[in-house]
Amino acid sequence: MAGAQAQTVAVDIGHTLAASGATSARGRSEFEFNRDLAWQLVSALRERGLTVRVINADGEIPSLRARPAQAAAEGAELFISIHHDSVSAHELRPWTWNDLALDFNDEFAGHSLFVSRENPDLPRSLLCARVAGARLQRLGFVPTHKNARRRPYADATHAVHYYDGLAVLRHATMPALLFEAGVIKHRDEELLLRDPVRQARMADGIATAIAACLRNGDPAR
Repeated sequence: MAGAQAQTVAVDIGHTLAASGATSARGRSEFEFNRDLAWQLVSALRERGLTVRVINADGEIPSLRARPAQAAAEGAELFISIHHDSVSAHELRPWTWNDLALDFNDEFAGHSLFVSRENPDLPRSLLCARVAGARLQRLGFVPTHKNARRRPYADATHAVHYYDGLAVLRHATMPALLFEAGVIKHRDEELLLRDPVRQARMADGIATAIAACLRNGDPAR
């Protein structure tokens, strides 16, 4: 794939209305966080002249494998799935917010990225993830390294991990990465992740990285 010709990006909104992912410290579903950031990313990519295909826009996509399949059918040359992170159940502490019995963990915060070694274009997947991680850190976003407890590093400096079994990555026929924007169980970070201005800044960083990776990147093989 010639980087200069890569003009179409599939942005996948992680989870669905029916299976909405983790619940934040204040009771909001991960799907809602994913949707908000994904649409910010769509706008930022379009501002850079890239064509964008939105995957799971209505929150009712039937399966994980349907996501990269739709991206391929629509001619995407890169697939990025947007998610928000949580922590293991045994690491959660109970609290009450607005009379709701909820849980939280204020120990872990920050973003991370994932690629699969079973993806057919690991070199470009990894390159785009590394560029995104580097760009976000230059903008002042701080990654989390909690996921290294279970997922080996592909690039420790930029918090890029291997997660080979992720269906949306391993079944993609194009370079693919998954982005965890932050930890919604962290009470302070949850509020930051809800902020549209911060979402737009994060999306701008990711879009800048994706455009550079697709147009100029030359992954080592």
